[in-house]
Amino acid sequence: MFGSHGVNMLLRGLIICLLVALTAPATAEVRLLMIEQAGCDWCAQWDAEVGSVYAKTEEGKRAPLIRHDIFEPLPAHISLDRRAQYTPTFVLLEAGAEVGRIEGYPGEDFFYGLLQRLLERAGTTENEGEKP
Repeated sequence: MFGSHGVNMLLRGLIICLLVALTAPATAEVRLLMIEQAGCDWCAQWDAEVGSVYAKTEEGKRAPLIRHDIFEPLPAHISLDRRAQYTPTFVLLEAGAEVGRIEGYPGEDFFYGLLQRLLERAGTTENEGEKP
């Protein structure tokens, strides 16, 4: 079916594909975990000022939001450096592990500035994120 030349070409192609796959950088999944609770005024303020547009921002595209109730156990695939004490607490996760956090809600402008620093620490930003 294949001559020896064809088999050699096929093997070379497979080896090249394998090397490319092995040397390609792995991209870890980045998420923003919002730890909240019912009745939290600062959570409601974040929802009003940021929550409705967050998914459309560059930051929201780089770190999609996950919401979690402070009183519920964390999913097994999420690892935090320490337990959240306040709501809201925003934790940037990379492959389920904490990169950094924002405790409380300091207002829209400060929130995006602090989040930008966390994204830079995770290596997921090129300073192109602008709030809407």
